[in-house]
Amino acid sequence: QVQLVESGGGLVQAGGSLRLSCAASGRTVTYTMGWFRQAPGKEREFVAAISWSGGSTYYGDSVKGRFTISRDNAKTTMYLQMNSLKPEDTAIYSCAARKERSLVGYWSSPTYDYWGQGTQVTVSS
Repeated sequence: QVQLVESGGGLVQAGGSLRLSCAASGRTVTYTMGWFRQAPGKEREFVAAISWSGGSTYYGDSVKGRFTISRDNAKTTMYLQMNSLKPEDTAIYSCAARKERSLVGYWSSPTYDYWGQGTQVTVSS
């Protein structure tokens, strides 16, 4: 069984930075992993995904150029470095993992098998 635990959320001013972590227990080394977010009253949104090797990364259009996803398989931890934060980035951020090694549909939340509980990110203007 895989468990995912996020940390690193908080309150930051616009233009600031935060680094989220997702610690995984279980065999996630070969799993594709991703970050999603959900703001109040909005649907869950794809933020970023990373292949099992870390060699391929993908980003949602709204965060491209500002966020960076990475993973350390030795530590079974994934990260999301968020720079130049905007008030519209305010949301609950959740990490996810899927057993499917191919990257088909990486942006689609139903394709992920495991989810963390989420961490709140609030960006003030």
